Amino acid sequence: MTPQRQLLFRLLHGDDTHPTADALFERASQQMPGISLRTVYQTMNDLVAMGEIEQVSVAGGPVRFDPNTDDHHHVVCDTCGTVRDVYVSGADKLAIDGLDGFDTVAPAIVFHGECTSCTSSTNPPHNSLKEN
Repeated sequence: MTPQRQLLFRLLHGDDTHPTADALFERASQQMPGISLRTVYQTMNDLVAMGEIEQVSVAGGPVRFDPNTDDHHHVVCDTCGTVRDVYVSGADKLAIDGLDGFDTVAPAIVFHGECTSCTSSTNPPHNSLKEN
């Protein structure tokens, strides 16, 4: 295990923010000047292939990395982009209509909304409903 891989694995350990490779690169560069962005991407891809971390893609945004390999799903803030883990009971037992030829491997549920920070800010949410 290379020092770069050890550093990136350590940075991810316990990180529930689902960082992007660019965010990890910025953090890693502070501790290991000279680490390359390419090394970060390669290491993240290697860790995903080894099953040590998961790759998360939500809402067409950048790929994020999740050290939580437990059976879980995600919630995304549509205002600030925060991604958090959530647990859904019985997701593997959902009956799904319309798969028509798709062979699913595992359910991946993504909930969308606004986080507490965004709903409590002074700016009204962009998708709030107005009462008549």
